[in-house]
Amino acid sequence: MSESDRYMVPALQRGLQLLQQFTREEPAHTSAALARKLEMPRASVFRMLYTLEQMGFVERGADGVTYRLGLGVLRLGFETIASMELAEQARPVIAALCDRTGYSSHLVLREGTEVVFVVKSPGRNALFHSIQVGARLPAHATVLGRVLMGHLSLADLAKIYPQEPLPKFTDKTPTTRAQLLKMIAQDKAQGYGTSQGGFESGISTVVAPVFNDLQQVVAAVSVTIPSQRIEPEDLPIVVQHVQDAAAQLTQRISHIDPTFQAHARAHPAAGSARIANPIAA
Repeated sequence: MSESDRYMVPALQRGLQLLQQFTREEPAHTSAALARKLEMPRASVFRMLYTLEQMGFVERGADGVTYRLGLGVLRLGFETIASMELAEQARPVIAALCDRTGYSSHLVLREGTEVVFVVKSPGRNALFHSIQVGARLPAHATVLGRVLMGHLSLADLAKIYPQEPLPKFTDKTPTTRAQLLKMIAQDKAQGYGTSQGGFESGISTVVAPVFNDLQQVVAAVSVTIPSQRIEPEDLPIVVQHVQDAAAQLTQRISHIDPTFQAHARAHPAAGSARIANPIAA
């Protein structure tokens, strides 16, 4: 066994090999045919197909015997393409926001219970560049996450957070879904969110939502200010800049491939717990 083979997960490898059998030339297969192709026991292939079918990655044909790729595979592809395009469209917007405010500016997305930083433009404060693309924060404990969950209902939150109490990070962290929904509603009502020392002391954040054509929140634009408190006379100006950037990005992504948009209408993402570089609130 080679050094690299030590880290292979055989079951995952076989599952991916099974998915690779579905091609343009051969879009449908029976479990028996897949077992022959993969030289695997039929019972093992059946269990893999059953698992993939339950997750939406394959679906059974009308004959009840053959299998085809399901919408789960398409969702992965479409969402990856859309996320890449979103990041490309966001870069000039985020850079311009940074230039206007002088503060570190970001595009953030939500993955389940986490907020992920995907685009960054560093501010003028050379000592405040520690946030990195790829950093993750707990969604429920940050204003970033609460703005990103602006289109969700209490039932949606129950799916994302099936257990209570929610992890507590500071005295300001909501520990129930009802508390979280109330905070989400407050930010949604005013069209932006702010936090001053709410997740980490000495840090303030202003954030505004980015929408798709279904008026679902798909991303958020934010600035991070190296101060425990934003001066009251400065806050309206910063908020306006952040909201303008979010509105501009909403407009820029309105042209995303209609195939993806049609897929999103049929399968609206629910959202889409490591914590790295926790420096935003």
